Amino acid sequence: MAEIRSYKDLQVWQESMKLVSTIYKLGESLPSHERFCLTQQMCRAAISAPANVAEGHGPSHRRVYTNHLSMSKGSLME
Repeated sequence: MAEIRSYKDLQVWQESMKLVSTIYKLGESLPSHERFCLTQQMCRAAISAPANVAEGHGPSHRRVYTNHLSMSKGSLME
């Protein structure tokens, strides 16, 4: 098992970044009338997942980190 030095070493962050890329590509394929509603919402929710993983991975307490992971999971459910 590799040493975790940064949130970028976490598999959950790496996979959620792949999801962000996929969502942005999917958004580009939607009809133009959806680009300012549905696409924006999908992109905001997708980027929130890795952002919360990264924010919670700082030098804070385990409780704070699990709260950020919970918010990340909520964004993925959205």
